[in-house]
Amino acid sequence: MEDAEAEQRRLALEKKRERIVWYYLGYFLFGIHIVAFVMIYAVMHAK
Repeated sequence: MEDAEAEQRRLALEKKRERIVWYYLGYFLFGIHIVAFVMIYAVMHAK
C-alpha cells in the first residue's frame, strides 16, 4: 500500500516539475521573439 502511495507522490512531483519546465520554455521563446522584434525595429530605423 505504501509503495503505491510513494508512486503517486513521485508522479505528482514529476507533473509539477514538467509544468515548471513548460513555463520556462514558454517565457524563453516569448523573450527571444521580443528581442528579435526590437532588433528588427532598431535595424529598420537606424540612420
